[in-house]
Amino acid sequence: MIVVGAGPVGLTAALLLARRGHDVQVLERRTLPSELPRAVHLDAEAQRVLVDAGVDFAALSSPGAGLRLLDADHRVLAEFPREPGAAGMFHQPDLEEQLRAALARAGGQLTTGVGVVAVRPVRGGAQVVTDRSGDPVLAADLVLGCDGAGSTVARAVRPRYRELARPDRWYVVDLLAPAPLPVWPGVHQVCDPVRAATFMPVVGLRYRAEFRVTDQPLDLPAELARFGAQDCTVVREAEYEYGARVARRWRTGRVLLCGDAAHLTPPFIGQGLGLGLRDAHQLAWRVDAVLAGAHDALLDGFGRERAAHARALVRLAAFTGWLMTAGGVRAARVRSGLARLLPSTLLAAGTPPLRPGPWVRRPRVGRGHGVGRLVPDVRVRGRRLDDLLGPGWALLVCSTEVPDLPELPGGARARVLHRGALPDLGPALRDRWVLVRPDRVVAAVGPRAQR
Repeated sequence: MIVVGAGPVGLTAALLLARRGHDVQVLERRTLPSELPRAVHLDAEAQRVLVDAGVDFAALSSPGAGLRLLDADHRVLAEFPREPGAAGMFHQPDLEEQLRAALARAGGQLTTGVGVVAVRPVRGGAQVVTDRSGDPVLAADLVLGCDGAGSTVARAVRPRYRELARPDRWYVVDLLAPAPLPVWPGVHQVCDPVRAATFMPVVGLRYRAEFRVTDQPLDLPAELARFGAQDCTVVREAEYEYGARVARRWRTGRVLLCGDAAHLTPPFIGQGLGLGLRDAHQLAWRVDAVLAGAHDALLDGFGRERAAHARALVRLAAFTGWLMTAGGVRAARVRSGLARLLPSTLLAAGTPPLRPGPWVRRPRVGRGHGVGRLVPDVRVRGRRLDDLLGPGWALLVCSTEVPDLPELPGGARARVLHRGALPDLGPALRDRWVLVRPDRVVAAVGPRAQR
């Protein structure tokens, strides 16, 4: 199969599939790895995707402390701390270097300096037209478009994006400090109607500042000095416009979209890359099953699941940004009180559950709050539960009696683990059998066991 685009999402998707034994070729138009530090934050859910792909994210990241809201005079309005491990800050080139090395170890092929001109879906696969001479057309049993907001692959899918909020222009500056700055170790959001801004430590001596573009000229040295960053070296500065859109269509035949090719989100809750990594994780097991003989209709559920989930998070990001930065002087006067009412669940309680579908089955009777969410990654005798679950389906049972399950895609068999040997998974899953998908999403639960 062919993955178009060697950013973090494309490399992760390719790595997940290569580790499942598939021949994967990644096509990248750039000759050299990007040195631009675009994404800087991942939540705990997205970090699990990288760990499942065999990447040691902890080794290249530092913990995020949370979010602090400031007024125009940099006085603290509210603070939302994060639990240890709930957020990780990183330098994207470091992550891409690890992903490339892991892909090579897994037997995946990365071909650089090749641009994709067009993708043509055909029966049982697709043709990829490249700009290289001699043999420009490549055949693949599946093509995954991870080639960003201006995706070439998307033209074959015809995604018809749904716009969810108005775009906004910001100016981003990446900094390298001569020594650690004496700042709070989390994200600072300046809720200023004149010049909204964001400042955050990243990893090591790296920092990032962002400022909303307005009609007033930006005095960058003065703005950086307000954070004590006046002596930092500017590594990168660029103006960008963020979008807020989600594709209506994610698939045509065996051509599918992931990451920014399928959605764009405002930056306010740090979910841009996280959404793309979830795409890759929730698609990989479906592709694996289809190539093992499951019907192609299994791929339809990917778009339905991911579109609804992405819309929820994009809307949440847009609303959070509006709540923190919108309005004029009058809005700023009341924001101090409103900020304290901002639910911490907007920022730290995990992402919404997937909607019900063929492989997200909520019980007809009783409550199934755990279905559609990731199973908690608890520690079991010093090991992560994810490691014990293995790479495929898993069934956690409360007794020696194994429940009747529907036939799993591609002839897969669930690994059975007894709940008695595991820590408590929380009230939503307590005393139930639990069917866990390969992407760690809870697919179904049984009735509570009688004690």
